[in-house]
Amino acid sequence: MGTSNTHLDVAQFLANLRAFRYREVMMVFATAMVVAGSVVFFPGVDNVTKGLQSDVSGGLLAAFVLVAVVAGAVKGMIGFGYALLTTPIFASVIDPTLAVVVLAIPPWMLNMFQIGETDTGLAFVREEWALLALAVIGSVVGVVFLAEYSAGPIVPFLIGLIIFGYVGFQVVQNFVTVQEAHHPVALGTAGFLEGFLLAVANLGPLLPAYFHTFERDVERYIGGLSMVLATIFTVRIVQMTLFTDLMTTYRLWLGSVIAVVTVVGLLIGTYLRRLEIDEAKFNWFVVALLFVISLNIFRNTIPALFL
Repeated sequence: MGTSNTHLDVAQFLANLRAFRYREVMMVFATAMVVAGSVVFFPGVDNVTKGLQSDVSGGLLAAFVLVAVVAGAVKGMIGFGYALLTTPIFASVIDPTLAVVVLAIPPWMLNMFQIGETDTGLAFVREEWALLALAVIGSVVGVVFLAEYSAGPIVPFLIGLIIFGYVGFQVVQNFVTVQEAHHPVALGTAGFLEGFLLAVANLGPLLPAYFHTFERDVERYIGGLSMVLATIFTVRIVQMTLFTDLMTTYRLWLGSVIAVVTVVGLLIGTYLRRLEIDEAKFNWFVVALLFVISLNIFRNTIPALFL
């Protein structure tokens, strides 16, 4: 399930970087972009919280940082979960649309980093190019929807139901391995809906759930999922920046800062994943995490919808 190769050979990493090896270049590029964004778009000390449209204290900002680090560690371990953890928490304090836009930056960095770290992304593109194309189409449609309409709590609530149902399925079936993983209709539908839901609510559990059911090679699973998610987030950010007024320079800066601190969690999670991990324990960890996420989504959406 894991690998005992947890040692980082810094000299070899730098040598590969100087040789422009795909793996090292992707990891450094992803990190450098968010570091540059946090410096270039810095709004000034007096305006650090001005663009949040909410009364956010320094203590609450520190709590945001802690949540981002923990979510980054989860992402490093299992390949998803960052947006599922951070978005409901952030959106309960600041404007939900603002949270969705700002939290597009850290997942972009995380997924670009993991494309290089797993070194399986290019092979996945060659095999699953149709999935990537449908995910991009779903993302474009979702950004247009977000710019024109307010989704409210109904979309996160429905996503919570999907996650909860998946948890129940896995527990009842005892993590059954389902064949026909690459059924074109099922995989294409999951990809399109993943792009749409990520764009609208920054919550996309469908594709991770699909891959976790069908794909048991962890490195390929995480690398392939990261390739799809990185593509979706790239399209989202470009579209929100160039064709809507959703992505401002302040939001680019805030998202970049959150991404920088998230790197710490990502490295911790990556180290833990590369330890020897029993497959059964890994499956239970994924399902337990999804169960907690669904409860957190219900906590934030049920009062608004039904009470």
